Amino acid sequence: MKTMNKVFCAVLAMILALGMTGIATADTAWTAAAPNGAPALSLAMVMKDNPGAVTLVAADTIAAEFSKGESDFLIAPINAGAKLFKAGKSTYLLAAVVTWGNLVFASQKEGFKAEDMNGATITLFGENTINASIALYALEKNGITPDSVEYLGGAAETQSLLLTDADAIVMTAEPAVTAAKVKNENVTSIAVNDLYKQATGLDGFTQAGLFVKKATAEEKPEMTQEFLRLAKASCDACETDVTAVAEAAVALEILKNTKIAEAAIPNCNVRYAPATEVREQIETTAGIDLKQYGGELPADDFYYAANDATP
Repeated sequence: MKTMNKVFCAVLAMILALGMTGIATADTAWTAAAPNGAPALSLAMVMKDNPGAVTLVAADTIAAEFSKGESDFLIAPINAGAKLFKAGKSTYLLAAVVTWGNLVFASQKEGFKAEDMNGATITLFGENTINASIALYALEKNGITPDSVEYLGGAAETQSLLLTDADAIVMTAEPAVTAAKVKNENVTSIAVNDLYKQATGLDGFTQAGLFVKKATAEEKPEMTQEFLRLAKASCDACETDVTAVAEAAVALEILKNTKIAEAAIPNCNVRYAPATEVREQIETTAGIDLKQYGGELPADDFYYAANDATP
């Protein structure tokens, strides 16, 4: 009997512990998806507290996530959401901007500075993408004219070139550039955002957004607002509790190394802003390359209207 009582007490203690720590939060009323990497940092604390509720997907499959319409919420490039919405291939509304540019120019060249790109060959990633357009715009507006521009597929490829060619000048992104600096102390970088701010006066460009499916917003308004509050708190933690976000990001396999994560997260520029409050900045970014937004600025119906009140 004593043995049975001990077993009963142990089981009861486990049940109470699970309830108190919130481990059993995977049974949420919502679903979400995000591309793995820097954009997923915006939901790192949400994922930590709601195991299994957020699906991490490859960045090149995000268009399919819009088309499938299976998730209540998506983290995705704003231009991708706008282009698909305009084409009638998405019903997702932009609720918030969550990342404001994580691009950098980098080189092993001693004393590397922006002027070194004048007359040089630079290697970007993502030909015919908004990221490349932003980078070239920032250079042009700062009077910097490269001799030639070459392209590789992604930030991982340009990071590899950066590490193997001491004379290369590349565009890569956080957290890849922080990882490169750990591997090679000669690597230095210039944030595209610094050049963008000199050109526009704005603190970063509108890069990734938080989208809500229109049906979800209309049918479950309270749940929608609750999720936006969770997302805002998670984004805020990227500025106020970097260590906690770094630990969560490594545990969730968003990033691989806690030390690199702690160094990179502040430079990923994760910041929550309701889309309707920063529409002018969204339109400034879009105006740099309208074809990436479907040929025109997003219309009123692209925006989640309930964002009039910040979660």
